[in-house]
Amino acid sequence: MIIFNTTHTEKADLKEMNRLIGKSFSFFDKLRIGGVGSSRLIIHSVSQNFQSIVNKVSDLSYANIELRPKGIILHITNQLKRFSWVIPYYKLVIFNGEYFSIHSDGSFIQMIKSGNSNINKKFIDKMIDLKNLSNEKFEFVDDY
Repeated sequence: MIIFNTTHTEKADLKEMNRLIGKSFSFFDKLRIGGVGSSRLIIHSVSQNFQSIVNKVSDLSYANIELRPKGIILHITNQLKRFSWVIPYYKLVIFNGEYFSIHSDGSFIQMIKSGNSNINKKFIDKMIDLKNLSNEKFEFVDDY
């Protein structure tokens, strides 16, 4: 699990993010794809290792997702701080049940499905398509 404090992005952190999941899409790719950022998502619950990052008081915690060529960045906002969870597509697991949740390496963040769920559904479908395209690049060996 790779989490960066991106309140003030360090060049070394940015370089590591780019190495793991690729550089941001170009302006024209963003237009072609139809945007690479989700709307603001309300966090419902998180795994134990995220407890120190999300708000402990009655304030709501928010997240948004940024698509990259080889993975996603899940940005978590906590008051004036911003944390970024970098997940390569091959480690990304998505559940869309009562809540929408992102899982990777035994950690998860569960988000509330809000009134703009149609917009979020289009974004989730786009994220799944990019994940599938990324997985097509891997060669799988049959165990016969």
